[in-house]
Amino acid sequence: MTKQLIVKDEIMINATPSKVWGILTKPKYVAQWDELPEDYPNEDMTEGSQVVWELPDGGKSITTIIRAEVGKELIISLFVSKWEVKPNEGDVAYRYQLEEMGNQTLLKFEIGDFSLLSNGQMYYDASVEFAQNSKQVIKRLAEN
Repeated sequence: MTKQLIVKDEIMINATPSKVWGILTKPKYVAQWDELPEDYPNEDMTEGSQVVWELPDGGKSITTIIRAEVGKELIISLFVSKWEVKPNEGDVAYRYQLEEMGNQTLLKFEIGDFSLLSNGQMYYDASVEFAQNSKQVIKRLAEN
């Protein structure tokens, strides 16, 4: 059994879970901490929402929201058409959990499991950096 490659991180945010939820699901905020295509619609992201990227090699990268429990949990499945292995939906995902702590929110991240992929370490390393950067931007947006 190979070691799981799952990025885990968290940050305490001085804002309510509903405020943090908005930062995670409103495209005008998401575009500030993650990339979105220029023509992405401005509606809030909900279960079933997808972001499709055309890759330079002709493939596609697709994220799909597979769970959206408002103010509590957001799970976004990741799929890349050029992966040799085709993981099940949700096996490689971004998981955001929000826990109300008084008038603050503990935002927990889990990104992966990249051990399912042949170049999983590359995805893992990039996701460590993504988590560190995006959590700071999410915190700043939610607190202002």
